[in-house]
Amino acid sequence: MPVLLIIILATLIVSLLSLVGILFLKLSDTKLDKILFYLIGLSAGALMGGAFLHLIPESLHLLNCEKSLIYVLLGFILFFLIEKILHWRHCHNIKCTIHTFTYMNLIGDAVHNFIDGLIIATSFIVDFKLGLITTLAIILHEIPQEIGDFGVLIYGGLTKKKALMYNLITALTAIMGGLVGFFLAQQVENFVSLLLPIAGGGFIYIAACDLIPEIKKETNLRKSILNLLILILGILILYGVKFIAPH
Repeated sequence: MPVLLIIILATLIVSLLSLVGILFLKLSDTKLDKILFYLIGLSAGALMGGAFLHLIPESLHLLNCEKSLIYVLLGFILFFLIEKILHWRHCHNIKCTIHTFTYMNLIGDAVHNFIDGLIIATSFIVDFKLGLITTLAIILHEIPQEIGDFGVLIYGGLTKKKALMYNLITALTAIMGGLVGFFLAQQVENFVSLLLPIAGGGFIYIAACDLIPEIKKETNLRKSILNLLILILGILILYGVKFIAPH
């Protein structure tokens, strides 16, 4: 089977993971609201784990430490500027409007999925088995992240159907990344070396400045502790991927 077709199939499978939110479509708004904070905690943990355990460490293999961290800071600042441009307005009612962090999460997810596509493509070009291992690793860390992302989009004010649609649209950037990686195989490493830490900085910004402050609004001690444990679980899942199928 041609490598290009394999890359397209692998990135398509990864993209379709964004539809995992279908599992929550039949839940009533009341029941879904009860788990939204926990989904946000899982997403925050996955974003932090993805940034500190995957994106940034990988960038350190491609860039020296100082350059990598500079790009992480640039990514953090870039996402801050994007949020300012989108004119975020605080809302005390969960359903009253679409929060800007919803769009921020979509932007970060699109970049992340694009990078996933690049990594899948380059790994298959280097070695078929490496491509399979890389795709498996990405699938394992995409599942908890996509579940969390669905919760974030609902919490931000989107309907369930729109959340699924937007999640799928951003996930399809993985296919774009795969195609770019295939046709620019000789140059893609330098491209990825810049995008990895920038995306990492963006993930840290979303988790630390938007999602975690939302979690802190919970005043019930038992629920707060449970949400903290779920956040840690999100980090641990991403950490476990390093041992199951490192990429």
